[in-house]
Amino acid sequence: MATKPGIPKGTRDFSPVEMAKRNYIFNTIREVFYLYGFQQIETPAMENLSTLMGKYGEEGDKLLFKIQNSGDYFSALTDEELLSRNAAKLAGKFCEKGLRYDLTVPFARYVVMHRDEIVFPFKRFQIQPVWRADRPQKGRYREFYQCDADVVGSNSLLNEVELVQMIDAVFSRFGIRVSVKVNNRKILTGIAEIIGEADKIVDITVAIDKLDKIGLDNVNAELASKGISQEAIEKLQPIILLGGSNEEKLQTLKAVLASSETGLKGVEECEFILKKVAGLGVKSEVELDLTLARGLNYYTGAIFEVKALDVQIGSISGGGRYDNLTGVFGMDGVSGVGISFGADRIYDVLNQLDLYPKEASEATQLLFVNFGESEADYVLPVLAKVREAGIRAEVYPDSAKMKKQMSYANSKSIPFVAIAGETEMNEGKVTLKNMTTGEQALVTADELISAVKGE
Repeated sequence: MATKPGIPKGTRDFSPVEMAKRNYIFNTIREVFYLYGFQQIETPAMENLSTLMGKYGEEGDKLLFKIQNSGDYFSALTDEELLSRNAAKLAGKFCEKGLRYDLTVPFARYVVMHRDEIVFPFKRFQIQPVWRADRPQKGRYREFYQCDADVVGSNSLLNEVELVQMIDAVFSRFGIRVSVKVNNRKILTGIAEIIGEADKIVDITVAIDKLDKIGLDNVNAELASKGISQEAIEKLQPIILLGGSNEEKLQTLKAVLASSETGLKGVEECEFILKKVAGLGVKSEVELDLTLARGLNYYTGAIFEVKALDVQIGSISGGGRYDNLTGVFGMDGVSGVGISFGADRIYDVLNQLDLYPKEASEATQLLFVNFGESEADYVLPVLAKVREAGIRAEVYPDSAKMKKQMSYANSKSIPFVAIAGETEMNEGKVTLKNMTTGEQALVTADELISAVKGE
């Protein structure tokens, strides 16, 4: 009995129509990356587990897809180890590689390995899939594409300003209204200091980052479960729920964090970014949001997150500054900042809002009907000329009935059909039919090209 085909949960197939839409997304983002001076690289789908482990925090490590070694990997295990049924420990014994969780850590590894070839500051982008062993749900997949842009080797906050401009440029081109949330991990560190829980900064940021998903009460419960005192939790409430304009929030923070040098540095950095962006005509809403924590442990400065305003879905872009990521690979003192566009979520948003332009389609524009060998021989040179002119065209491969060939054109939404029978061949022309209006005309090859191009 044949096995019923299927795909793993959290993954998807994409049809030709869907791929045309996805390529529109990738191409739009790629164009903006190039506009800002970024260059493209690629890294392998799998990395050594030693490269990935410990870079995403305890929760991130659990979501890594580990790749089983080939060969007799049981031979090196003792009976005691096998009978222990300790999944994490056993995986460490016979899994040396893993699928990449994001593009940032592999990029840090790339920078360290290729440091002698790179000119700093290095502006790179990557558009590749990543994998996470997460629970699949709406807007959350186990396999998805990220579109990352990072600058390493520069401490300048002008890089952060440009990243906000890039976010605005990308979503303006898509026609998606977004809110760009900005915060700074130094501000969060300062807050942890003034409430007397400096050593709990990771627990605090991980909990705060879930505010939108689980609500304030559950965040407070999680903070308490991590051993944070009730007094500290109470001090935290007015800070994470701070309202007002960006300027008002910054002024309040300057007063609240007056005793924290680190916190004031974060406020200063945020103020620089927000003031510069405000004078650049950015169309998107840019907001200082103290609840934004971005749970990943490697961020050290500015952090960003982008939310679509007209669709209920998670963040569709995010990123931040990381001052010490390459240090774990033996290369200290290289600062970096970057953003990642979630292509799959952007795809879902564009679908829900029906924002794809008609020209985003990569479908065939012109079909040549096939009446037989002599007619096919006649249209093939015309077909070649049409393709040379940049028109996506094909000839029906078989001399099937006219109805079948026209049905094929309709099923693929091909807007024009070219017909060449005895009459057309004698005149050195073809009959061009507009499948939308039903109009048809006898035309030369050059006239056909102009008509299909709409000239």
